[in-house]
Amino acid sequence: MPTPRPVADPKPEDDGAAVAWVGEQGVRYYAGGRALTRSSALAEAQAVQWANVRSRLAVARAMYRLRLPDEDPAGLTRQGLLGREGRRVKDCYRAQAARTGIPWRGRKYTPGDFAAGDPVNQAITAAAQCMYGIAHAVVTSLGCSPALGFVHSGHELSFVLDIADLYKTEIGIPLAFDVAGEDEEDVASRTRRALRDRINETSLLDRCVDDIKRLLLHDDTGSAVFGDQDVVTLQSDGDRKVPAGRNYGGTDCGEDEAMLW
Repeated sequence: MPTPRPVADPKPEDDGAAVAWVGEQGVRYYAGGRALTRSSALAEAQAVQWANVRSRLAVARAMYRLRLPDEDPAGLTRQGLLGREGRRVKDCYRAQAARTGIPWRGRKYTPGDFAAGDPVNQAITAAAQCMYGIAHAVVTSLGCSPALGFVHSGHELSFVLDIADLYKTEIGIPLAFDVAGEDEEDVASRTRRALRDRINETSLLDRCVDDIKRLLLHDDTGSAVFGDQDVVTLQSDGDRKVPAGRNYGGTDCGEDEAMLW
């Protein structure tokens, strides 16, 4: 009898595993391999929503609605949204300063010179960087494009900045003031550890995933409309999709007789 041929090891992409290089509890994102999903549904939805000026503004308004649940941004222009966001952040700074008793002299951050800011500004910067890491990890894990933003634009991480800002005044800024109010020493590392714990306690990763799905798929349940099916189709006329892995060439080769590749 002939010697049986060994079965080849499965390809790494067939294992359904993804690799991401992140900091502890995901508060930093360094690099990623493949997305956790096999479906292109979210990536396609993001591209469709982004490519149309009206739908892009609609998603931006939905993002502001998440930030400002007590206000309706439906009639606001882009400039109006930016103004409302600016007031929201300033009000948050003032409220947190009053709550913690920390003197607030305004937001000051010098790129490349972290130590130039006072302790509370250093804590805010550290918290923001962690939130960007969390958002980046979730965005890429879902297979979305980090660059196609709806509020931010022109940067490779525009969508990441959009998502991170959803939780800035609720989680990032209050926690930064708490850390700075406890002690002015080692503010950056203590902020990262505190935010790591807060993210875990509040299940922010799960919430971030659901929010992205709701924003891009326009569904109240988010995850209910998103499948992770390992299905590949071909695009045909009339926005019709046909099975992949078939040869559709030749007039005498119908769909039922199509040959696999």
